[in-house]
Order: sequence, then C-alpha cells, then structure tokens
Amino acid sequence: MVPRPMNPKTTDLYRQLSDQVSVSSITHWLKEMIAIPSENPMESDARPGHREQEIGEYYLQQMHELGLTVTSREAAPGRPNVFGARAGKKDRPSLMLCGHLDTVPTEGYDDPYTPHEKNGRVYGRGSCDMKAALACYLEVARLLRDADVTLSGSLILCGVADEEWQMIGSREIGRNGPFADQCIIGEPSDLSVCPAHKGQFGLFIRTFGKAVHSSIPEQGENAIERMARVVNALSDYNEELASRDPHPLCGHGTYSPGVIRGGDLASAVPDYCELEIDRRVLPSDETEQVRQDIAARLDPLRQDDPGFRYELSEPSWDIPANDLPVESPVVQSLLSASAELTGHPESARSFPGATDAPHLKTPAVVCGPGSLSQAHSIDEFVEIEQCVRATKMYLRAVTDLVA
Repeated sequence: MVPRPMNPKTTDLYRQLSDQVSVSSITHWLKEMIAIPSENPMESDARPGHREQEIGEYYLQQMHELGLTVTSREAAPGRPNVFGARAGKKDRPSLMLCGHLDTVPTEGYDDPYTPHEKNGRVYGRGSCDMKAALACYLEVARLLRDADVTLSGSLILCGVADEEWQMIGSREIGRNGPFADQCIIGEPSDLSVCPAHKGQFGLFIRTFGKAVHSSIPEQGENAIERMARVVNALSDYNEELASRDPHPLCGHGTYSPGVIRGGDLASAVPDYCELEIDRRVLPSDETEQVRQDIAARLDPLRQDDPGFRYELSEPSWDIPANDLPVESPVVQSLLSASAELTGHPESARSFPGATDAPHLKTPAVVCGPGSLSQAHSIDEFVEIEQCVRATKMYLRAVTDLVA
C-alpha cells in the first residue's frame, strides 16, 4: 500500500520543527537515562537498581521542565507509570508516545550503566531497548515548547513499568488510563512501521507417573518417558499451523517447546515432569483453541498407555496479539515520514516480539530506533542517526494528527 501524501496544512510546521532536531539534546537525555539503573527485578523484589522508580522520577522531572503536565501512578510499589501531557485547544484528537522504563538484567555485561559514544553509536544497557525512544519523545516535547506550538489536540508522553516481565505497567494503564485515539510505541524496530505483532501464549504441560527405585523400573511409571511421547505428539504442530490461513503481516502462528523439568535423582523413576511451551498467536487466534489443539494431540496417547494422564496449566504467558489497520492515520503518517526521510517507499510490517500495545487499550503501532539484535545483548547500542530519524518521524505524526 502506498502511504497517503503528507497533510499540506502541517507540512510547513513539520519542516520548521524537523530542522531544529538536536543531536546533543537527544544523546544527553539518552546517556543520563542509561546511567540510571532500571533493571527489571523479574521474579525478585523491587529494590534500588532493580526497579523503575529512579528513572521514573527522572523522566517526570524532564517532562515537567519541558512544560508538560505530569502525573505518576504506581503499578506496584517502587514501580511507577509516569505521564506528561501537552494539552491542545481540545482534548481530542489525542496521540500517545509510549515506552517502557525498565531494562533486562545485566548479568555478564561489563559496565552496563556507563554510557559511551563511539562511531555514531551510543552504548549501554537500555540504549536501544528502549531509552532511545524515550529520549526522542523528550526532544519532540522540547521542539514543541521552544516553538510555542499550539496543538489542536492533546499529546501524551508515557513511561511504563515492567514491559520486560509481566507487563503490569501497561495492564494498569489499560484499566485506568490515560487513553488516546492513537499511540506510537518506540520499541526497537529499526524504524520499521509495525502496526501488528503476534501474541505470546505459554503454559505448562504436566505428565505423571509412579515413583519407584530405578533398579526396578518395570514396577514404576516414568513421567519423563510419558513426556517424551508428548513432545513427539506435538512435533508436527508447526506444520499444521503453517497450513492455516496466514495473517497479512504476521504470517503464521508458531509453537516451541521451551523448558522441561522432571525427576529428582537418577536412582528413582520420576513421577512428575513438566514442559513449558511457547505459542505465538495471531490476532485471529483464541487461546482456548490453542488448548484444544494441544488436547487433541495428547488425548490419543491414552490408547497405548491407559495410565497416561496429563494436565494443562493456567497460562504462564498471555500477551495478546496487536493488529492496528494499516489505513490508520498514525500508521500512514509514519510511513509517509519514513518514505520522505529515506527516499524510498516503506511498507507496514509485523514486529517480531510482543509489546505493551494490546494492554494499553489504545490503538498502537510499534516504531522505534535500534535493532532487536542489539536489545538484551551484552554490548547494546543504538545508532544516533536512527534517533534523529525517529524524532522526525514522531514529529510528523504529531503535526499530522494533533497540530
């Protein structure tokens, strides 16, 4: 699809603001944020260096200094969602620029919180995932403030807790707001415009047996051997998924066995085994159908083994898919901006991973600086040129949609 042409009424404003994008401002904010540890505590307790509170306070202060009306709300103790709003002449239309405050852990990463710049890149934990986009949002706010732009609608900046684990931050926003007409999430997409992504559904399959001493295995029932039959029964599940109708951007759903645990010691026949699976679901998929798919493959195993018993757990992961129409104004604006900035047409794509988007209850597209190949790595970086281009793309959306 060819993106719609830029709105001529806002083109002059966009050009004026775009020419004023400051590399020094963006890199300054980015380096300061990298230097603030905001490592997700995952399953541990939130504590300094393993939570979002300190970077949330920093982001609130920066938004306040840029003239935004700021608020904060805890998704969990020490783990705030933070917001900054630039009001327009009317509340609507509204656009949200959203990004998560947390980073993944830093085990094995040498000096992750000392940002440095080299060969046009900024290095450090969180540089691309996703403090770069957060810095770009601040630059958008700075440009609007310095040019004293009066918006016709409202602009909301949003820093979210806990994207890297259970997404409690975006789930809280989905319950309590703020909500917007459209949203950009600056996850590292190499600036591809991604209005859709698969969801992530996980669960545990458990098999059971009878424990006896391993010297008399014939008197027991081996739960690991039963799990081996489970793995085999699901071995061609991906072939079945590939035969179904694809999503125009996301393609086909996938299945992957991820973690297996069973037994306590080699001298005992194990009476319990569990397998955690990962199922990437399409926007059209229903999670109950996933459970039915699995049951349909496992129920026949009872024919050869009358004692075979399995259990499907409650979801270990349940992140919905995202599916914003390509025709949406925010998608078209970003595609148009990308085409102008790169000199070649840009098509909408699917984002490979799951994001906060479906929990926000606001129509959202993913588009941000940095590459997923750098996210979560032990040498994380973002290209400064991509940060500049991202800022200009976000400015295009702001001027098209709410100026």
